[in-house]
Amino acid sequence: MSGYLNSPDGDWFNNRLKGTMFFIIIAFFVILVRLFYLQMIHGETYRELSTNNRIRLQHLPPSRGLIYDSQGDLLVDNRPAFDLLVVPRDAKPLDETLARLSSLTGIPVAEMRGRVVKKGGENSSRSVVLKRDIGRDLLAPVEVHRFDLPGVIVKVRPKRYYLNPGMAAHLLGYLGEINTREIASGEHPEASVGDFIGKFGLEKVMEPLLRGAQGGRQVEVDVRGRVIRELKRVEADPGKNIYLTVNTALQKRAEALLKGDVGSVVALDPQSGAVLAMASSPTFDQNDFVSGLSYAKWNSLKNNPGRPMENKATQAMYPPASIYKIVSSIAALEEKVVDRRTHFFCSGQHAYGDRIYRCWKRVGHGTTDMVKAISQSCDVYFYEVGERLGVDRLAFYARSCGLGSPTGVELAGEASGLIPTAEWKRRKLGRNWLSGETLSLAIGQSYNLVTPIQMAMLIASVANGGTIYQPYILGKVEAAGGAVVTTTHPVVKGHLPASKKNLALVQKGLWGTVNSRKGTGKIASIQGVTVAGKSGTAQVVSKGWGRSKKRSIRKFRDHAWFVAYAPVEHPTIAVAVIVEHGEGGSTKAAPIARKVIETYLGKEVRDD
Repeated sequence: MSGYLNSPDGDWFNNRLKGTMFFIIIAFFVILVRLFYLQMIHGETYRELSTNNRIRLQHLPPSRGLIYDSQGDLLVDNRPAFDLLVVPRDAKPLDETLARLSSLTGIPVAEMRGRVVKKGGENSSRSVVLKRDIGRDLLAPVEVHRFDLPGVIVKVRPKRYYLNPGMAAHLLGYLGEINTREIASGEHPEASVGDFIGKFGLEKVMEPLLRGAQGGRQVEVDVRGRVIRELKRVEADPGKNIYLTVNTALQKRAEALLKGDVGSVVALDPQSGAVLAMASSPTFDQNDFVSGLSYAKWNSLKNNPGRPMENKATQAMYPPASIYKIVSSIAALEEKVVDRRTHFFCSGQHAYGDRIYRCWKRVGHGTTDMVKAISQSCDVYFYEVGERLGVDRLAFYARSCGLGSPTGVELAGEASGLIPTAEWKRRKLGRNWLSGETLSLAIGQSYNLVTPIQMAMLIASVANGGTIYQPYILGKVEAAGGAVVTTTHPVVKGHLPASKKNLALVQKGLWGTVNSRKGTGKIASIQGVTVAGKSGTAQVVSKGWGRSKKRSIRKFRDHAWFVAYAPVEHPTIAVAVIVEHGEGGSTKAAPIARKVIETYLGKEVRDD
């Protein structure tokens, strides 16, 4: 053997052996260096990554606070919803997992893959929502085949549920998925992509009270992303429950009376400003938004000429028509341009300059005082009042009565309305105020604009003797355990700019509207209950159009107003009704107001 090693062939063998050993030594050296690099230099980093692959943090959504009416009846609840998610990095091979999931649920693979790509791609460790609220029919096969679906998660979350779909939709509002702009705003520090927040109505305004605080749990998962055990849990803090001042029976009645029309009903407690009902028609189903509104459904709502997404009680503005005569009466009495004995003769028209201003009653009202002018809504009497007062004095009293600014009710986007002045016209339109325009202003036409809730607040203030209360909807707030957190107390915004004597004269005129033989609101009378009120017909186009032409085209018909309160002796409800293009306030709006009052007072409701 030694001879072989000393031979030429042996030398070749020795050289090959040495070369092989050299490469083996180099390889081991490289491995040792690499191990040193990984374990000693970057060991902490890779240990952390390993832990993160094994340990996951999962959010626990809070149960959103419930909403009750004034009687303690539940209006808005939560129910469990099952969301289907996938963690792309755990779902390897992703295409096979999605294909298997598609065969079980019917969700197209392309749709699921598109969501994965949009949210970070195949290697993302963040969960991606594939479908929300899958229902128990889809949940069952997914749960049965969970072992064959790596990275697939079914997440249970509380889903908002509105027990009376469409009822008080504009008041309660709805939830929607948070968008990137809302996340970036910093107003929702705990919210993340996929969370739902209040988007409209009380759901939006009361978001800080209703949403609660998120919890979380720390879990250990295997290589397929399946939870092995829970390591730590912090329970979510449920949102607070809120009780409204709204009476559900009254709300339903108001909405039923408006069905088929465009308009609003607002009912207040005149002794506090509490909102008893707030109806806006047409309405919408809030549950559609929580479940995910399709583009077709959204476009149908957006393009509906009835504007169902507008809260007409607080956001729509209309000329106040003859209801404004309450303001004109107060201004005239307080400024002493008339008194209870002042009479004007109404022949059916009033000449001013080179123009004739007509009364709604063509044959006129004859000799008319303040009480008769209010109860029979004589335009000529108030043309005389407007001529004596001027635009700026009328504006002062209108604003002092709460018009021209938001009422402060707890809803976002409340409109201010418009109370014009001479300066306003110069600034806005670049023209001087014409004295003849004040005549139209005094009967609630011209540039005047108000909201239904402002009209409800005005008539409520007259009803209670002059106190202007801020309307409110939130009655009290309770913690999840039932402890009362806060209770709302009435807030006085001001007082009508009228003495008791002058206000009593206005009240007498409003009583006559419903109870006198020629009152314009006799249809609002209720047997056994004394009602006071005021009708109004707001022009949409000028009188020059002609009655027959206006009636033939609905959008050019006048709006119908009626405001009322009852019982006169001690008012417990004040109502404002507006029906767009309803024409006569005494024929269209007054019956609605009467039936709302009947419902609230528990009287027999007539259906005529």
